[in-house]
Amino acid sequence: MTCPNCGAEVPPKAKACPECGSDEQTGWSDAAQGSGLGLPDEEFDYDRFVQREFGGKRPIPAGIHWFWWAVAVLVVAAFLLLSLR
Repeated sequence: MTCPNCGAEVPPKAKACPECGSDEQTGWSDAAQGSGLGLPDEEFDYDRFVQREFGGKRPIPAGIHWFWWAVAVLVVAAFLLLSLR
């Protein structure tokens, strides 16, 4: 069988076209192709989506915390003092 909507080959016991998603209940319509995909509307606002999903918190930087820099400086200073004695 051939899909009347997109022309793809449809297996004999398939409930819908594997290419476009049209089926007998939707009348093999163009609307069946994207209606069940859950895609966002045309007026999708990306900034509002990011705010809703991730909130207003700023991400923690991936660098090393200042405390560990201070520890490293103290360790290097201790080694220098021990090597000078």
